[in-house]
Amino acid sequence: MNLLFAKLSKVVETIEPVDKETALEILNIDNVDFPMLLGFANKLRVKTQGEQIRICTIMNAKSGACSQDCAFCSQSVYHNTVTDVYPMRDSETIAKIHESIPKDAYCFGVVTSGEGLYPDEIAVLVDTIAKNNSGVAWSASLGIIPNGQLIKLKNAGMARYHHNIETAKSFYQHICSTHSHDLRVDMAKRVKKAGLSLCCGGIVGVGESKTQRVELAFELNEIGSDIIPLNFLMAIEGTRLKNMPPMKPLDILKTIAMFRFVNPKTDIKVAGGRVHLGDLQTMMFFAGANSLITGGLLTTSNCKTEDDRRMLANLELDIYNNFKQ
Repeated sequence: MNLLFAKLSKVVETIEPVDKETALEILNIDNVDFPMLLGFANKLRVKTQGEQIRICTIMNAKSGACSQDCAFCSQSVYHNTVTDVYPMRDSETIAKIHESIPKDAYCFGVVTSGEGLYPDEIAVLVDTIAKNNSGVAWSASLGIIPNGQLIKLKNAGMARYHHNIETAKSFYQHICSTHSHDLRVDMAKRVKKAGLSLCCGGIVGVGESKTQRVELAFELNEIGSDIIPLNFLMAIEGTRLKNMPPMKPLDILKTIAMFRFVNPKTDIKVAGGRVHLGDLQTMMFFAGANSLITGGLLTTSNCKTEDDRRMLANLELDIYNNFKQ
């Protein structure tokens, strides 16, 4: 164990990622040594990201009726779930929600269901961003869209695009069959080429092995994701993963730490499923996270913004809102 901590200490010093063997060691660390892991992860977070925490918010701008069969998602037409179904929100609605976001938020994400958007739907968002390009930075998660639409959104003033690769390539066939892992990776790389900030992560606790969890962390490192959002499965009735047990809090925290040590310079954002941490939620920052999604999610529960602000105040952690691409 002393050898592992020596490796982690070196990462804090050099800011160079651990190797796959060490990443797996982090996931398998004994609970008795867990506090030591947090000490190194927290030092690395502060050294590379500073002591402030970024908070982001999202809105579900188009819900349900998705043609893709992602095993965890309640919005898929392949699943028998109870979820809202509605078309693309109009420009006035999107702009009003954006305007209501507290000015210390790092960014505001417009999220839509489906493989992509029709040109007229993209036009709505382009027009909305162009006319409301002040205040909180704009982000979008619109599926797999062509380069031309990416450029239009960027020229309108969008700062960031979100597109997860979900899980490791070796496990992807167990999660989705209607499109490939390679297609998702290609989309992420095209976001980078378009000059946008890339928010690209995945979902863990979906049945993958710890080795495949490490594989995902290294894939994201190779892609060069600027922000890695980590989602922890919330099993939804009616989906293929409805009976998957929730991850245990310490497993979640070890996973956050592993992603931090594989991607030492990257913004690590805790997104869906952090409610599984329960009383240990404050420890996610000591595990290496420096960012979170607050308030409403898409179809699952999340923590209230006022509770998140109270938590950060109790930890004496300030909110960072100076968005930089």
